[in-house]
Parts: sequence; structure tokens; C-alpha cells
Amino acid sequence: MEESRRSAQDMDGAPRRRSSGEAPRRRSGSEPPRRAAAPEEGQRRRSAPPRRRRRRGGVAAAGAALYVVIVIGISIVLAAVGWICAGDVLALNKAPLSAEVVLPPDYFTQREVTVKGEDGAPDTTKTVYEADIGKVAALLKEEGFIEYKPVFKLFCSMTKAKTKMAPGTYQLNTDMDYRALISALGSKSGSKAEISVTIPEGYSVEQIFALLEEKGVATVADLNDMAANHDYKFEFLEGIPLGDPKRLEGYLFPDTYRFYINENPLYAINKMLVNFSQMVSKEQREKLKEEGKSLRDIITIASMIEKETDGTDQALIASVIYNRLNHPNSGTNGYLQIDATLVYINGGNQPTEADKAIDSPYNTYLYAGLPAGPIANPGSAAIWAAMNPKESDYYYYALGTDGLHHYSRTYNEHQAFLNSLPKE
Repeated sequence: MEESRRSAQDMDGAPRRRSSGEAPRRRSGSEPPRRAAAPEEGQRRRSAPPRRRRRRGGVAAAGAALYVVIVIGISIVLAAVGWICAGDVLALNKAPLSAEVVLPPDYFTQREVTVKGEDGAPDTTKTVYEADIGKVAALLKEEGFIEYKPVFKLFCSMTKAKTKMAPGTYQLNTDMDYRALISALGSKSGSKAEISVTIPEGYSVEQIFALLEEKGVATVADLNDMAANHDYKFEFLEGIPLGDPKRLEGYLFPDTYRFYINENPLYAINKMLVNFSQMVSKEQREKLKEEGKSLRDIITIASMIEKETDGTDQALIASVIYNRLNHPNSGTNGYLQIDATLVYINGGNQPTEADKAIDSPYNTYLYAGLPAGPIANPGSAAIWAAMNPKESDYYYYALGTDGLHHYSRTYNEHQAFLNSLPKE
């Protein structure tokens, strides 16, 4: 032992002292085995992750980047599509264009709806037109006013546009956005093309409808159908059965009207009926009832006056008609013998002797009294004359070479005048 301690001192050159706080060295026999390599292995594991984990992290990062790219791409595409559609909806950057567009009646279906009366008034019905939006969109696309039919159809669906449009001819331009286009295609639109039409006094229903077709207002077929089959709610038409366009004869008041091109025939006819109801006022109709007179008889007489007058003698012709009607035992035996009634039933031709034998309730040579109804649509002067005939004792009249009518009291006087006329 002594030698060992000494040898230790000799090796250091001096005896070894413990520093303060240094734990006493364990004896070699009690000291546990050292694990010096453990910290180095731990450091290796922390500084070098496994290769497999590094690959997974790279794939995840690439997927996230691809997802972001896809989302951004879709957003850009959607934004571009939205901008393009918005440009069409709002009429942005469109080339200048103005043109007439026709919405024909066959683009629409119609149905009757009940309108509740207000303040105790009775319920009424009105006709509602619903547009085929697909056809309208196709037409507007073809004419260059919209670019995307599906977008327009969607917009119309959202705004309930199908009930806001009406048949007609409209002036449109590319400054109009979707909302303006729909508004412009409505029945009250200021963009509808109009035309002025003068209905001459004495025109028949047939002549009026032919004129309206010629002017582009509506077709004869559509006008006839609407005249024959629509039940117009006017008091003066009550009791006149449906089924024949001539049921409106006498009530389409002659005047100058503003019609839309391709007007709904219902509206065109109704406009003339409304005018009649204003020109022959309710007060006048009530007065006729009090006097025991029929408005239909008055209009029938007025229609014959209108067709027979030279333009100055309506009241005198009225007196001849009333004299024959009121004195059936006179020489005329109640027969009016009005040539204009023959023209009405022979197709508008110059009357002949053969026409006097045509079996028709309008033939005043074959049947006594008034014809079955009006033979034309009279103007105000003729209606007034039928309501206020001049007092006279004339039963006959004939047109002279001077273009005026000459009146006679007796058949002999009448024949003498006819014999004085130059022979043809």
C-alpha cells in the first residue's frame, strides 16, 4: 500500500489534492461501467432523421402546392366567366346595334286569372300572357342583343320575366342590359313600334280587319278569332252570342288610332270598343232605355245611314227609315229596300236585281223591318241622326247626277225622278 501511494505521487510529481466540491473518487472495485458512447448516438439520431420520413414530407408539400394552384386556377376561371357573364347581363362593351325585334303571338300562351274586386266591387277576369323564354332568348341571341342564352334564361327565371313580356314589334339597342330588354319587350313599353291607322266611317268588320293586317297591326285570322270568341265585358255587347266575328259589327268605332306593330288582336279590338263606349256614353244608353229604344236597333239604323248618306243628309235619311218602319201600311209596306244591305251580303259588289232575291236576314228587299244587325261601323254623325231623326213625310230618295240625294213623298214622285235621270 505504501508503495502504491508513493508511486502515485511520484508519477505526478506531487501528491494529488481534491478540489473543493469534487466527489471522492470511487474505488476501482465499486465504480459502475461507463457508457460514454450513448450521448453520441443520441446526437446522431436527432441530427439525421430517417430517409422515409423525409420523402413523405416532400410529397405532402408538393400536394399542398398543387391544391393551391388548382384553387387559384379555378378561381381565376370562375372570375373570368363571371366577368364575361356580367358583361352580357349589364350590356358592357357591346358593339352599337339598333333594330326592330318582333315577338309573334305564337311565342306566348294565355290564361284567364281572377282579379279580386276592391271595396266590395265584383271580381273580374283578365287575360295574362306568358312568354316562352327559350324562344325569346334564341331570338335575342340571333339578333345580337345577348350572348349567352342560359344566362338570360336564368335571369328571366329569377325576375319572373315571362309575365312581363307581350307580343309586338319593339325597337331595341345594345345599350340595353337584361333588365332594360325585358322592360322594353312589355305591353307598356315605350320601345314598341307604333303606327297610326285611320278607320273610315262606314267600314265593315271585314274591311277594318283587312286594313289592320295591311298596316301590320295583326292578321285577319287572329282578329277574326278574337272578335268571334272573346267575351268582351261591355254592357252593349250583352246578349250577342259568340262564334261570329260579325257580332262586333257596328261597335268598332271609326277613328284614328295608334296601334303597335304586331299588336295583340285582343288589345286592338278592345281599343275600338272602348272608344265606342265613350262616344255613345252611358247616359245616352240609359236615355234610350227610358224611351224604350234598343241601342242595337239605333246602331243598325245608323249603319245604314252611314252607308247611304252623301255626307250632308244623315238626318233626312234617318227620317225615311223611321217613316217606313213606323208606318208599315204605307206604300212601302215596312220594307226598307236599302241597297247598302245588298252590298253587305253580295261581297261588296254593285247590287243587281238578282241580289234582291238573296235569302239573308240582312236583305231589306226580301224581309220587312230592320236587318239582322248593323251592316257597318257608323260614325258620330250617323249615330246622332239615328237618335235624332229629322221630321219629314219622305218615304223615298235617290241619288241624282249632282251627287246629292233627292227625296220623294210618294212612289209616283220617286219614279218620275228616276225617269228623269240620263239613261246609262
